[in-house]
Amino acid sequence: MSEPFSVRITVRGYETDVQGHVNQSVYINYAEHARWSLLQAAGISQNRLTGQGVGPVALETTIRYRRELLAGDEIDVSCAFEWGGGKTFRIRQTISRSDGTVAAELTAVGGLLDLKERRMVANPQDYFKELASDPSLFGL
Repeated sequence: MSEPFSVRITVRGYETDVQGHVNQSVYINYAEHARWSLLQAAGISQNRLTGQGVGPVALETTIRYRRELLAGDEIDVSCAFEWGGGKTFRIRQTISRSDGTVAAELTAVGGLLDLKERRMVANPQDYFKELASDPSLFGL
């Protein structure tokens, strides 16, 4: 498997809570930003997905908080897809300070929804392979 895709983000002051560290819900925003950045880097836009009649769905997200993040911290958010058989896939993500300190680990279960039928599609990796200009970013 290749190195996971990663995007750098600077923690903004308005993302912190009364204790001065990043609010728990913001970690999900960071993870989502990295996932959409990966799709964009692979050549897949929201319009391309909806043009194929599918849209990504989040079914489960687990976050393990390891170290606090503060306003001004430079962080790297990684994103690696794991494919099995069936309708779902896993996305493993790590949020680390620029010095390498792991602040959080996220695991998500996702899939692709057929927008007309309102059901999960079988073998979502096939859509990613077809739509991506660089499917290797998805480990395909």
